[in-house]
Formats: sequence, C-alpha cells, structure tokens
Amino acid sequence: MIKKSKIQKEPVRAAGWREGWSPKSKIYGKELILDLYDCDPKIIRSKKKILEYSNKLCNLIKVKKYGKPICERFALSNPPAAGYSLVQLIESSLVSGHFSELWNRAFINIFSCKLFNHKIATDFTKKFFKAKKIKNRILIR
Repeated sequence: MIKKSKIQKEPVRAAGWREGWSPKSKIYGKELILDLYDCDPKIIRSKKKILEYSNKLCNLIKVKKYGKPICERFALSNPPAAGYSLVQLIESSLVSGHFSELWNRAFINIFSCKLFNHKIATDFTKKFFKAKKIKNRILIR
C-alpha cells in the first residue's frame, strides 16, 4: 500500500481508471520534481525557449494543455529569486517551473492525475536545458 506522504522511486503501475489510475488505490496523481544544475544560461534566460520546452514536454508526455502558458521574468531586485517562472495548466493538473539566473538552475514540477512516463520527462528536461546534473523525486498523491 502506498501512503500519501511517501516519495516513490518506482513508477506506479495501477491499471484502470483515467489512463492508469485506479479509484480503489486512492491515488490521485503523480508529481515529478526536478532540480537541474548548471543549465545553459542562454536557454533559462529565454522566454521563447522556456515556452518551447513547455510545449514540447506536454506533447511528449501526452497531456492536453489548458489555455496558454504564463511565463514571466521578475524579482530582478532579488538576485537569488530573479528569473522566469512558468505555469502551464493541463487538463490533468499543471506543469510549472522557476529558472534561477543567479545559479543557472531550473526547478520543474509536473503534476498530473494522468499517468505519464517520468523517465522520459526527466531525460527530455535535462537534455533541453543542457543541465550537467539533475535530481528527481516522485511524489504520489
């Protein structure tokens, strides 16, 4: 049995309802948390590239976007927080991210009640931002 507060290292293999989730399992969804280090500075400072990432990721993991993404650069007076933030609603929840210009890091969250391949999402994200290191965690909710 999976408890709500535990972090899972393995993919959920429930069958049935909503493309992989079962109402009997009491699992609502999965959140992939990615911390990327030493990203390409040009990419994380480019609104165009961040929006490209969001679009390609959603297509890759086969989630349906709900509306247009929000991508804004702010907190410029606070260097540790300065950079773009991204929010893309998806019909099964959301994709979000913040990009630290000071440390060339990216912090991405993908939460969905639709089953998705977290390995594909992780590998794509690392490659897209040209990160030298990545940490990932999976939270079952």
